[in-house]
Amino acid sequence: MIHYECCPVCKSKSIEKDIDSTDYTVSKEIFPIWKCNSCTVKFTQDVPSQEAIGRYYKSDNYVSHSDTKKGFIHSLYHTVRSITLKSKKNLIISETRVKKGNILDIGCGTGAFLSKMKSADWSILGLEPDEMAAEKASILYKIQPQNPIELFSKAPESFDAITMWHVLEHVHQLEEYVVQLKKLLKKDGVLFIAVPNYTSFDSKLYKNHWAGYDVPRHLYHFSPKSMEVLMNNHGLNIKKIKPMWFDPFYVSMLGELQQYGKNNILKAFLIGFLTDIISLFRNKKCTSLIYVITK
Repeated sequence: MIHYECCPVCKSKSIEKDIDSTDYTVSKEIFPIWKCNSCTVKFTQDVPSQEAIGRYYKSDNYVSHSDTKKGFIHSLYHTVRSITLKSKKNLIISETRVKKGNILDIGCGTGAFLSKMKSADWSILGLEPDEMAAEKASILYKIQPQNPIELFSKAPESFDAITMWHVLEHVHQLEEYVVQLKKLLKKDGVLFIAVPNYTSFDSKLYKNHWAGYDVPRHLYHFSPKSMEVLMNNHGLNIKKIKPMWFDPFYVSMLGELQQYGKNNILKAFLIGFLTDIISLFRNKKCTSLIYVITK
């Protein structure tokens, strides 16, 4: 178990308990979420260690690892994914200004995104800790993910793009990862980090039932300010922040299920729609954000 005495992002000791949230996916355990009064990051307190947290991922409901299509919510996830994979590919090519480059995807899951990049003639490398997900990547896409420990053995300045799609919030070694990400980027390389945003409109509505907290798998709960502090502390710059337009609908559907114990698709879509409308004018209020980062 890990108990933080100071902020995991800025090291401030001005931290205090914020809310309690439940692990709805696996254990039904309750975990406290604390907040830093300095950089505004939230973090799950008393989380399992890196060695012990594996059992909290063992569920057919953990869709990015199981690739399950059971149920309306997960079926919708896969329908939307085909659209988002194309938009991610286009974003990579646009921001790197490289048509055929080298890409590293950390936490590649079952390999769908890397398969899309491979089809665009990029050289791909994926890292994935979950053996079941890695096996599915091999079966579905002929991709052979490596263990994340290999991140620290790669040559400096090897990649035009490094991506972490909803992964950074899971990483125990936060500081070490950010340092290594910077080393592995080429001089003009681009880092793409997508994380949930607890300052979003839907987060304020669902509060401790907000699906973006996903304790204890999500160790950190970033705000735009805290992400900026983390990157700037390591000499990295946030070039752009882009909303993930489909996430409000998916997260709101989970929020309805978690708060009320049943699906309310109409209400969830309304909240998702309102979140996106607000994000059109204040993009930092979207459910999830993609940070486009350079050296």
